Amino acid sequence: MARTIYLTGEAKSPSNNPITMQWGLFFVGLVVDTETHVIQAVDCTATLALTVEFVRELVVGRSLLEEDALVESITDRYHGSSQKALAAAVRSAAAKYRDLSALPDQEP
Repeated sequence: MARTIYLTGEAKSPSNNPITMQWGLFFVGLVVDTETHVIQAVDCTATLALTVEFVRELVVGRSLLEEDALVESITDRYHGSSQKALAAAVRSAAAKYRDLSALPDQEP
């Protein structure tokens, strides 16, 4: 069985944010190793390539189960207008991952 899964998290971004104007919501997509819970890859609905690159630096290589530490890193280091949306999207993805992990017939 493959060791990785893909999941998304979503959140509202500020109404005056270009992300909201272009996509409506802020989305983050994650590839997670189900044995180690480590985020292998990430992408998000940012309008600037530099933002996506910075988000990757913040979360790749970290455990999705360490949700509070991920969000703390986002609030400490990411000061773009979609900071709260990014944190909420990561929390959304972490919740989905925990729900998947709790299913008895599936390995996360």
